[in-house]
Amino acid sequence: MKKSTQVVVTGPLAPYATGYRQELFGRGYSAWTAVSYLYSLARVSRWLAEQGLAAANLDAEHVERFLAERPGSQRAEVQRRTPRGMMSLLGYLNAQGVVRSPAAVEDAASHAMLNEFAEFLRNERGLAEKTIDVYRRFAGLFLSSQLGDSMDVRVLTARHVSAFVLAQAGRRGSGSLNNVVTALRALLRFCYLRGYTTTPLEAAAPRTVGWRDLGPSRGLGPGQVERLLASCDRRTSIGRRDFAILTVLARLGLRANEVAALRVDDLDWRAGEITVHGKGNRTDRLPLPVDVGHAVAGYCHRGRPHRDCRALFVQAKAPYAALSSSAVSKVVTAACGRAGLPRSGAHRLRHSAAAALRRAGAPLFEIGQLLRHQHAVTTAGYARDDQEALAEVARCWPGGAA
Repeated sequence: MKKSTQVVVTGPLAPYATGYRQELFGRGYSAWTAVSYLYSLARVSRWLAEQGLAAANLDAEHVERFLAERPGSQRAEVQRRTPRGMMSLLGYLNAQGVVRSPAAVEDAASHAMLNEFAEFLRNERGLAEKTIDVYRRFAGLFLSSQLGDSMDVRVLTARHVSAFVLAQAGRRGSGSLNNVVTALRALLRFCYLRGYTTTPLEAAAPRTVGWRDLGPSRGLGPGQVERLLASCDRRTSIGRRDFAILTVLARLGLRANEVAALRVDDLDWRAGEITVHGKGNRTDRLPLPVDVGHAVAGYCHRGRPHRDCRALFVQAKAPYAALSSSAVSKVVTAACGRAGLPRSGAHRLRHSAAAALRRAGAPLFEIGQLLRHQHAVTTAGYARDDQEALAEVARCWPGGAA
């Protein structure tokens, strides 16, 4: 295998070879993988030159053409020819502003409207970036399906809103549909407040049944949580990482995106505190329980790759980037499979943390403080099968006994 510096790149991508090489090593790829990825860069660059194309022309259509015209002879080569194998290169070129991601190809009017909507959510609603991305995506889906290419929101009526919600209801579960409707109501409120529509259409989006209205609390029992933790093979780096993630989820009740957002600098070992970056750009400092500290320290000392990435929980293989929120949920799902428990995600352990506190005698308002809820009624949703806890937030019946 040649050294990465010996890979010759000609054609329109040649100016980006050095930066791409540094990017690969900076993200923790092995020398072998870096060389193979650079060979892929060289082949794509030569193909662009043969087609008379510039680097900026490397879009999804041309990638498919390149892959279709490259016959593979070895297994490794076939893997490099897949669209998935091109993501590293395309991601780097997109970050350099050379090519555009598919999400960037939007109609100009739609792009401007959605950008303004995103700024409204960010500055006036204080929503987190990931939530803004979700709201923006659903808003774009609504506008494109109901207005087509015209993008004239002035013609929107309650009929458009109902048609969209009914169409989505036929293909989504209650939880996903609730997210769609919430985003739609935010968009319609924005359009009215900014004067794009003369009629407030927010109420035309029907409220859906959410998880708070469905049955008893979803928390796991103490024995089940212990089985989840015991399923991690702590002799391996992945096992230590997963054990630390499950401990943080079960003891602190963090959301999956909050665990994914944790950084090494968020742990104050001397003070025994951890900083959590939650919803609405909210930052809280929570006490760091001893067992959580031991689990995280064990992972940092004998499992976490010592790279430049400052995220606390990182991928086990290169590129050593932060785990996504979906990856955190998959850690819980995999542990359920190993422990012989029904499949569930990270939010199930948030309920488990609340249930454990209730069993220990903690009042509902203290549970709300740990979960960082703004309203007691939100915390009540985590104790739906606990009549004593619900009595704390129940209002007196008018005319009833004091």
